[in-house]
Order: sequence, then structure tokens, then C-alpha cells
Amino acid sequence: MAISRRGFLRGHRDPLQAVQFPPWSGRPDDFPDRCTRCGDCVKACPTAILITGDGAFPTVDFGRGECTFCGDCVAACGVRALRRDGESPWNLKAVIGDGCVARQAVECRVCGEACPVGAIRFRPTIGGIAQPQLDSALCTGCGACQAPCPVGALRLTEQIKQVEARQ
Repeated sequence: MAISRRGFLRGHRDPLQAVQFPPWSGRPDDFPDRCTRCGDCVKACPTAILITGDGAFPTVDFGRGECTFCGDCVAACGVRALRRDGESPWNLKAVIGDGCVARQAVECRVCGEACPVGAIRFRPTIGGIAQPQLDSALCTGCGACQAPCPVGALRLTEQIKQVEARQ
């Protein structure tokens, strides 16, 4: 899939990094070929995090809430572009950025309180503010931590890209 003019003007050089497709969409380079852009999955999402994005493809907006992995989007997809074939919904994991207020010596535990699986915990430090620690093995990539963060320090990224970034 070539980069769109809109994506270029917004600074998205790689069209696959620019958006997050719905859960169980499979590989991001295959999904646009299978999806008919009917919008049924967007209408079926009970948490309303699925929106119509660039090119009318369904995309996830974690600023609106979290994915509960209910599967309603999969059930609504008549062309089976979304398939729950025993795979995990996606390879997203939360990343806590340097802008985190707890890392700036300000008490904040919003992300840890929002995480439904307890993947973000706060470890006490001697003479300082408790620091967030993310357990990647527990993180489901649901996005519950992203929207409530007061400074937008959390983001969800593909697990594979995190590994590549460390190398």
C-alpha cells in the first residue's frame, strides 16, 4: 500500500505505522486488501474506540478508551477481514515515555489504576516518588492506560518494533 498524500502531509512516511487497525486484523499490510471499508466493525464496537480513519479504513483511537477484546467487531465483519483464529488480537504493548510525570518527581499513578490486568505497577524509591514499571508479559495492549494519562506519556507500539528499536 503506497503512502497517501494526506499521510505524507501529516508526516507519516510509513503508512503501516500511521494507523492501528482493529484487533484480529492480522498483518497490517494484508488487512487493507481484505477490508471492504463497510464500517460494520466501527458500528459494532461497544467502547467506540474504532473510528473511520484515512481511506475509510477502520482504525483504533485509544484516546477514546480501551479495547475490551469482546469480539463484537469480528462478529460484525461479514467479509472476515477480522478473524479470531486463535491468534492474539495484536502485538501491541504499552510504552511509558520520558514525559511521565512520575519520572519528573510528581506523584501520579493514573495509568496503573486504569490498567485492568495490573501490568503497570509503581515501585517505591528511597526519598522519591514511586516509579512506574511495566510488565510486558502481562500487558495486553488494550490501551486503558493511554487515554487517562494527563501528559500523554503512554503509547502503544508493536512488540516487534520495540525489539528492533533496542538493537
